[in-house]
Amino acid sequence: MRTGNSILCRGALLAGVLLIGGCSGKEPPAAPAVKAPAAVPVVAVTAVKKTLPLRLRAIGNVEAYTTVGIKSRVDGPIVSVGFKEGDDVVKDQVLFEIDPHPLQSQLRQAQAALQRDEAQLANARVQTRRNEEMLKKNFISKDAYDQIKTSEDVYLATVAVDQAAIHSAQLQLDHCTIRAPIAGRTGRILVQEGNLVKANDTNPLVVINQISPIYVSFSVPEQNLAEIRSRMSLSPLSVTATARDGDEALGTGQLTFVDNTVDSATGTVRLKATFQNEDKKLWPGEFVTALLTLKEQSDVVVVPSQAIQNGPQGPYVYLIKDDMTTELRNVVLGGEDDGETIVARNLNAGDRVVTEGQLRIVPGAKVSLRADTGGP
Repeated sequence: MRTGNSILCRGALLAGVLLIGGCSGKEPPAAPAVKAPAAVPVVAVTAVKKTLPLRLRAIGNVEAYTTVGIKSRVDGPIVSVGFKEGDDVVKDQVLFEIDPHPLQSQLRQAQAALQRDEAQLANARVQTRRNEEMLKKNFISKDAYDQIKTSEDVYLATVAVDQAAIHSAQLQLDHCTIRAPIAGRTGRILVQEGNLVKANDTNPLVVINQISPIYVSFSVPEQNLAEIRSRMSLSPLSVTATARDGDEALGTGQLTFVDNTVDSATGTVRLKATFQNEDKKLWPGEFVTALLTLKEQSDVVVVPSQAIQNGPQGPYVYLIKDDMTTELRNVVLGGEDDGETIVARNLNAGDRVVTEGQLRIVPGAKVSLRADTGGP
């Protein structure tokens, strides 16, 4: 009985406490408010209209306009070298001198033989003229006269041979002086002064590269070939060469060569552009970036390339609306050049697009601007 009375007392006491609390006029505390998600800081730019070139970009290799390996045409020791390694030389500049004494002796021998045979020819002519008179008077037979006339003809031919020998000896002597056939930059001297060289030896004495003008060779995909040929027929196409990092322009030239076949292994075609290279910024053998300009595109909508994202539906951008929320908008691209991309459809000049922070936002997200460059 005590236990039951105790429970009843506790229940009555609790009811009294609740009744007193209810009559006090105070409302229970409200649940805490849910905070709205914070705006995501992003970087944005405004799409603009401008003229942008349509260009093809490729890795190119610089090639000498002309390369000549200098060789000797005669045998003999080199007695002098008329340049230093790495010098710029002009056409017909003396490069090497080969000992001329043996060939000078051959020339003198040929000249002496000519003098001897010219004297014999002169005597034969006198004999022929004398016997012509005797033949007219029938003092000699026709056969005797023909033998005398044949002797004159033999000496005449001998003199012609001597003259050819002199010309050959003089030519050989001239070859003792080796001159530059082109203007260009010399490389390393491969045969030093004092060494004996042979005519048309396997190794050249030095190699000369003509670097003004100079070529830049590069390859483009075969699907661009038709447009390149079409535009080449209308006007020369410009090619700009830059350093591999793209920071320094090395020169501007013109496309001058399209190979006559497509490489079936790579699906590319080889092109060459000619650069005047007067400042010699382009050097044979180095790799550069070649930019082939096909045309100028006017009044196109342009955004920085980093604004373009790729999704299952193709390229898209995040557009910032007036209420600072984002909209995912699929776009159609029209080409890219030097960090800028043409948007052909679904974007207007003046639209703001996100360029940094795309990975932190979703369509409809609230954003705040960390920077707005105003355009590409």
